Amino acid sequence: MHFGHGHGADGTGHDMENMPGLRGLDATEEESRELAVMFRNFPLITRSVTNLPNGIRTVTHSADEDVMAVLVSHVSGMINRVEEGRDPKVFIQSPTLDILFERRDRIKTDIEVTDQGIVVVQTSDDPEVVAALQTHAEEVTGMADRGMEAVHEMMMKRAQN
Repeated sequence: MHFGHGHGADGTGHDMENMPGLRGLDATEEESRELAVMFRNFPLITRSVTNLPNGIRTVTHSADEDVMAVLVSHVSGMINRVEEGRDPKVFIQSPTLDILFERRDRIKTDIEVTDQGIVVVQTSDDPEVVAALQTHAEEVTGMADRGMEAVHEMMMKRAQN
């Protein structure tokens, strides 16, 4: 039996057209569509992360206007969801997000769209929240760099623990 990038429970591989793993218990169709656009176009996305003593600063960009519009919508939408405590519970979602939703009142967020991309600075006085922000930023960078391959790696790592 062969396992790897073409794996699937029934041996047929992943449904890269519909991407069912991008749906969630409280995710809208539009949010799932945005995730699919980002995963399909990850080579067009650049991202840098600076770990701050109390958080992160990220800059995410795409020269493709449509992809950039989706990035802005997704990032601002997810920040709003965290602030409101509305976890989308996307099926492939990292457990790192749990603490960010639970302790959302301890996160200060500044977001700005510039020529360089969408710039997000998130800080906290809670060391566990800072660690989760930095871990999540690293996970998102992996997805921007390697797409679904990064998700598969994270899920396999979690399954081993």
